[in-house]
Amino acid sequence: MNETRGGRLADVAQEAGAAKPDPILIIDDVSKSFGGLKAVHVGHLEIQRGAITALIGPNGAGKTTFFNLLSGFDAPDTGEWSFNQGPLSGVAAHRIARNGMVRTFQLTKALRRLTVMENMKLGATQQKGENIFRALIPATWKSQERDIEDRADALLERFSMAHMRNEFAGELSGGQRKLLEMARALMSDPELVLLDEPTAGVNPALKQSLLGHIRELLELGTTVMFVEHDMDMVRDISDWVVVMGEGSVIAEGPHEAIGRNQTVIDAYLGSHHDQPLTFEEEQDALERADEALDEPAFTHDGPMDPDGESLR
Repeated sequence: MNETRGGRLADVAQEAGAAKPDPILIIDDVSKSFGGLKAVHVGHLEIQRGAITALIGPNGAGKTTFFNLLSGFDAPDTGEWSFNQGPLSGVAAHRIARNGMVRTFQLTKALRRLTVMENMKLGATQQKGENIFRALIPATWKSQERDIEDRADALLERFSMAHMRNEFAGELSGGQRKLLEMARALMSDPELVLLDEPTAGVNPALKQSLLGHIRELLELGTTVMFVEHDMDMVRDISDWVVVMGEGSVIAEGPHEAIGRNQTVIDAYLGSHHDQPLTFEEEQDALERADEALDEPAFTHDGPMDPDGESLR
C-alpha cells in the first residue's frame, strides 16, 4: 500500500463493506436485475478519498453494470449512494458529471467525426455558448471559449497528443482514443474518475503511458476508481482493491491480502478447484455426459432426433 496516498487505509478492516476514514463515495443497498438475473447487489461500499481503488472480479461479476449505475447511465432497482455527502440517486448522468464524478468506458466513446480538439471541448462544463440566447451574442462566450481551448491544449500536451489536435477522432488508434477519453474526462476538473478497463486492448508502450497518467491524477487532487483484469496493473498502482463476485462485493483490502483471500480464489477458480472429485461426483459427471449424448442434436438445418431425422 502506498504510504503517502493509501496510508490512511492501513487500519481499515479487510472485509467487504469496511468503513473508510474519509469516503468520497458511499453506496448502500444498490441492486439491478435483468429479468431473473440479479446483476448487481451491493449492500454497502465506501470509496476512500485521495486513493486509487481497483474494482476486480471474474467476467460477469457486475463491475461495468455497477459503474453504469453509479454514473447515472442506468437506473438501479433499489438503493442510494452519495458523493461528497450529496445524494446521487436518480440524478441524471450529465448532472453527476457536473457535480464532479466522471467516468470513461471500456469501449471508447470518442465522437469519430469530430476533431480531437472538438472532442476535448465537449468535456468542459458550464459553457455559456450552450445557452440558445447567449449563443446569438458571441461576446458573451468567446472569452470562455478561448479559456476552454487553452485548457484543452494543456491537457493534450500533457497526454502527448498536441500534434493530433486537428485530426479526426476516428483516425486515432484504440490506445490513442483511450488517452483522448481520459484527457476529455479531465476537462470538467473532476474530484472522482471512474475508469472502466482503461488499458484494455492497448499496446504495452501506451499502457505504461496510461498508468503514468492515472498516477498523476492524484497529484491533481482527483480520486480514482478503476475496473481492471490486468493483475500486474492492479498490484502496480492500486492502494485498495474491491472484489465483486456474482454482483456483490465479496472482499476488500490491499492487493497483498486479496491475493491470499480464499473467498476471492474461490470466486475466480471455483470453490472446489483444489480438491479431487469424489467417486460419487465422478459418477454424476459421467451420467450427465451420457444424458447429453442422448439429447437431440442440432445442425444448421435445425434439431435432429438420435436417428438423424429432422424434428421440424
